[in-house]
Amino acid sequence: MLRYTLMRLGIFAGCLVVVWGLVYSGLAPRGLGDSNGLWIILLAMLISAPISLVVLRKERDRASEGIVRRMDRAKAKLEADRNQEDAADDSARAQQGQAQGQTS
Repeated sequence: MLRYTLMRLGIFAGCLVVVWGLVYSGLAPRGLGDSNGLWIILLAMLISAPISLVVLRKERDRASEGIVRRMDRAKAKLEADRNQEDAADDSARAQQGQAQGQTS
């Protein structure tokens, strides 16, 4: 997941540099007033999103598979803990029932 995030940030940074160069060379329009920095960032985000969607497809799928594996392990551990707790509860109830049967 970290690798995907870093690759995504790299694509954004590359787009940011390109957009900055285009704006300051006059090939792309400047923002209004003091909003030029914000304009450059928003334009870079707009351009980098579809590029990341296409270029990082395999990496995104790999990250997704890793997340699914971790979730499956967490669910299995939770189920094992639940079963262990149920077994301990059943054992305690059985011992309690035997103790009550002996006192009657």
